[in-house]
Amino acid sequence: MLLTTTIIIAALVCINFLLLKISCNKTAKQNKINKNPIVLKSHKTLVDIEENLAPTGS
Repeated sequence: MLLTTTIIIAALVCINFLLLKISCNKTAKQNKINKNPIVLKSHKTLVDIEENLAPTGS
């Protein structure tokens, strides 16, 4: 009985690996990789504004 269980589990593992090998995703890999860095620059200028605050009363 132990031998039968071992054979069945080994057969299931083999079938699992065969199915995994057959059903793998075969997409074309992109060979050319753009190695230039992408630089994000912000050209914003900060303007200092003086605000006259209203008296709070405290």
